[in-house]
Amino acid sequence: MHPTTKGIFRLPELASLGWNDRLSTLYEPFAADGVVAGRVSVQHRGAYDVLTEDGELRCEVPRRLVHEAATIADLPVVGDWVVIVSGSGASSGTITAVLPRSTRFSRKTAWQAAEEQVLAANIDVVFLVASMNEDLSLRRLERYLILAWESGARPVIVLTKSDLHPAPETAVAEVETIAGDVPVHAISSLTGAGLEKVTGELAPGLTAVLLGSSGVGKSTLVNTLAGEELLATQEIRDDGKGRHTTTRRELIQLPGGALIIDTPGIRELQLWVADDGIDEAFEDVTALFASCKFSDCAHGREPGCAVHAALEDETLSAERWASYVKLQAELEHLDRKLDKRAASAARKKWASLAKEQRESPRPKGNR
Repeated sequence: MHPTTKGIFRLPELASLGWNDRLSTLYEPFAADGVVAGRVSVQHRGAYDVLTEDGELRCEVPRRLVHEAATIADLPVVGDWVVIVSGSGASSGTITAVLPRSTRFSRKTAWQAAEEQVLAANIDVVFLVASMNEDLSLRRLERYLILAWESGARPVIVLTKSDLHPAPETAVAEVETIAGDVPVHAISSLTGAGLEKVTGELAPGLTAVLLGSSGVGKSTLVNTLAGEELLATQEIRDDGKGRHTTTRRELIQLPGGALIIDTPGIRELQLWVADDGIDEAFEDVTALFASCKFSDCAHGREPGCAVHAALEDETLSAERWASYVKLQAELEHLDRKLDKRAASAARKKWASLAKEQRESPRPKGNR
C-alpha cells in the first residue's frame, strides 16, 4: 500500500514525471497491493512502455478495456497516467484504467470516419514547430493554433533553422500577424541562437509536446535540450524540405526536470471539434463581429459590416479572412457528421432495446 497523507495517496517518486494532488485523488480508488500508477512514455503496436516508481514496465491493454472504450480516443496514449496491475514478469504489467486527462491535443483521424485521435495527453505546453524555409506556411500554423488552444495547453510557436534564413526577424514578424498573444521564438539548434527562449518556457515537472511537419527539426531540438543524441536525425534535403525521422511518440525527461514529447511529422492536420479553439486562434477576426451594425450580419456586403470595413482598409488581410471562413466551414461540416453519427448510434441503441423487449418473455397476466 502506498503512503497516504490525509487520506490521499501520494507517490513522491512520480512527482518528477508530473504527478500531483489531482492525480493522487483520481488514483486513490484504484490503490491496492499489486497495483501501481505510471505514465505512458512510448506507444508500440499492441503494447506500451510505462514509467512507474518501480521502473519502466512493458504493459498490454486487456480486451475488456478495448471493448469498454467508446472510441479510440479513450485508449491510452503517450502522456497518459494509467493504473497498472503487475504482471508475472518483473518488468511487465497490464493497464486496467486510464486516469482522466487534464489536457489533450487531438485531431480528426486521417481516415474517412469522423473520429478523434489523441496525439498527446496531460500536456502543459504545445510547441508548434515550423522550419524557417520556403515551406513555412501561415495557413498550416493557423490549423495548429486552433487545436493547440482547444487542447487546454499553452501554445508556443517555435521557428527552427534560423541560421538558414537571411532575415529571421522578418519571418517572425510575418508569423506574429496570425499568432495573437502566442509567443513566437526563432531558434537554431546548430548555433544555439534563441534556445534560451525555449528553455524559458519549461520548468521541472512540466510537460511539453513538439508538433509539426516532418523534418522541421523537432528531434534535433530534443537532442539539443537533452544535451545528448537521444533521437535519430537526418540532414535537410537539397530542396529545403525536411526528412522524416521520428516514427513514434516518446516522452523524454530533460536534465532540467521538464518532460517533452517528440512526435512523428504530421502530414495532414484535420480539425477536430474546436469551437473555443477557433475563437482563440482568430481572436482578431471574431472581435470584429461585435462591431457589425446587425447582430445577424453575414459579413459580406451588408451595411455597417465591420469585417468588410477591415478588409477595405486592409487592417484584416483577405487571406486571413478566407482562411477563417474555410476553417469554420470545415468545423461545421464535422459537426454535421458527428450529429449524424450520434443519431445513427441512438437509433441502433433503441432498435436493439426494442428487439430485446420483443424477444423477452411476457408476464402471464398480460397475455
